[in-house]
Amino acid sequence: MKTFFRRLSITLTAITCLIFSFCEALAIYLPNDYKITPSCSYNIKKYLNISINKNSIVAPVLKENNPCCFDANISFMNIIPIKKVNIQKIEDTYVAPGGNPFGVKLFTKGVIVVGISDIKTENGILNPAKQAGIQKGDIILTANQNEVNSNEELIKIVEKSNGKDIFAEVIRNGMKYETNIKPVKSENDDNYKLGIWVRDSSAGIGTITFCDEKTNFFAGLGHGICDIDTGELLPLSHGDIIKANINGISKGAKGNPGELKAYFIESEPIGVLMENSYSGVYGKINNKITSNEAIPVAMKQQAKQGKAQILTTISGFTPEYYDIEIIHINYNENIESKNMVIKITDDKLLSQTGGIIQGMSGSPIIQNGMLVGAITHVFVNDPQKGYAIFAENMLSKLQNLNNTDYKKIS
Repeated sequence: MKTFFRRLSITLTAITCLIFSFCEALAIYLPNDYKITPSCSYNIKKYLNISINKNSIVAPVLKENNPCCFDANISFMNIIPIKKVNIQKIEDTYVAPGGNPFGVKLFTKGVIVVGISDIKTENGILNPAKQAGIQKGDIILTANQNEVNSNEELIKIVEKSNGKDIFAEVIRNGMKYETNIKPVKSENDDNYKLGIWVRDSSAGIGTITFCDEKTNFFAGLGHGICDIDTGELLPLSHGDIIKANINGISKGAKGNPGELKAYFIESEPIGVLMENSYSGVYGKINNKITSNEAIPVAMKQQAKQGKAQILTTISGFTPEYYDIEIIHINYNENIESKNMVIKITDDKLLSQTGGIIQGMSGSPIIQNGMLVGAITHVFVNDPQKGYAIFAENMLSKLQNLNNTDYKKIS
């Protein structure tokens, strides 16, 4: 009998330790902040529940529709407390899901260094940019106190320098620094040069995620537009949105991502690009671009593993629904655009595209009548699968954009 109780005690202790270890891992894994809407359940998962202490209001309601802020507790099976979190109680936001293709022409703020090259001079092989500390991926904002937003502007400043030092303001990894670059004369064409290749614009296609029909603001892509050579996010000076039409498909396969082929329908822009960020691109369109009816935006805890659908266009301009499955959800608050892992399950889409292909980024994900996210990336070695961003993240980014920037750019 003593042996039985000893074994029972050891077993119960082990189970208790496992449960508390699991709860500690959950506390690290789960976000510290949540938004709750009238249509939003207080359950994160079947075994995780948010319980609000109604007496813990930390920000009073000043006006109707203002968010109410509460302290709350997340508990495991309504028994074991996991962590204290912050809750914002907000109204439901309705947006029109897109799925339509669009073209974008982006012009950078500053010029991005995409390559460093040596120059043959009468004094031998030199590289003034490298000597000045310039690296691939740097963004040159100004030269001799003049803003530089195009290749031509930089070339003119270099030509006028007559070999004298050029004072440059440069951004690297979000930090600004200053340096002097001394141009040298090339023996090949007798022109002064810095020994760098730069880029000032980019163009491509993507998919509209949603539009706010009241303001005509839109969100798309679900990830930022980055330089093809450096991988750096392109700093936006200004940009145009162009209507696009899908006219071909390069089918994806393992190790070889496919792509949608498209052409711009009209030369005149249908809107302006206002923000290029790691969570997508944002702007304002002139006219209604989607005929889809508005649906509520899901909060991150409303996205569930299981069946869902995407709206995407693989021919022409009109999107269609295709079946997918959400197979994993990541609540890590430090991750902006890879919040979910999805899998294409629709036979028709798989037969035509092989899965997720380039150009489908931004395709909205609909689950239980709500916009829960958007496709962002494909798994190169398994094109049936890819990453998706929470719709809440994209909506928050759009809502947080400065109103002054709206007026200035539009």
